[in-house]
Amino acid sequence: MQPGDVGAAWNELQLKTPDDPEQIVAAAIEEQRRLVSGYKGNPMVPRRRHEEACDPRHVAISLAGEPTLYPDLGSLIDCFRRRGLTSFLVTNGTKPNALAGLATEPTQLYVTVAAPSEGIYQGVCNPLVKDGWKSLKATLDILSSFSCPTVIRLTLAKGLNMLMPEAYSKLILSSEATYVEAKAYMHVGYSTGRMGFQNMPTHGEIAAFALELSRLTGYSLIDQQRESRVALLSRLEKPIRLG
Repeated sequence: MQPGDVGAAWNELQLKTPDDPEQIVAAAIEEQRRLVSGYKGNPMVPRRRHEEACDPRHVAISLAGEPTLYPDLGSLIDCFRRRGLTSFLVTNGTKPNALAGLATEPTQLYVTVAAPSEGIYQGVCNPLVKDGWKSLKATLDILSSFSCPTVIRLTLAKGLNMLMPEAYSKLILSSEATYVEAKAYMHVGYSTGRMGFQNMPTHGEIAAFALELSRLTGYSLIDQQRESRVALLSRLEKPIRLG
């Protein structure tokens, strides 16, 4: 699909009535229950665990597409909140006005920062939106206005964007984000058609990069998970407890 095709598809989509937030929430919970229904008769699955899986308490608003394109995002977050679910909103930061206009904040807000500079951003992301880097910078500038915890998420790939920690540190400090999550690119799924195994950092390399960011920003390394190749930095002395 070419950029012009994307624009035409988006214009056509805007002419349609967006799905109702309450219907999305109800359908999401129902789909979760359907997905785990087959485990009910498995003797290896404790009944209590299955019941917990059928009653989700957390929701990630991300995964497929950019969630800030949904015009009723604030209402959607509010619907989840009224049902007692915590919400984790993940965005690529290309629609700062949508974030600034949220009527209801998520439990935690993640912004993916895929590059330390505009040149690397253009090469790595190949954005279809105009002024993507400028929009991302604008999003980082408004993070401090949120009352919920905010997270800069760095998905790091060797030979692509795992470089220039000084530039990353300037973005982090300007945003005043609560946390910074440094995570390795994982060579799985569709990404294997675009990148090689050599682009996947080891956990040691991720930890070393995180420590360098810690030195440059003053953020503390508060946790890491070797199996997931991820390290977590915090601006606060004590992490915020959610829920």
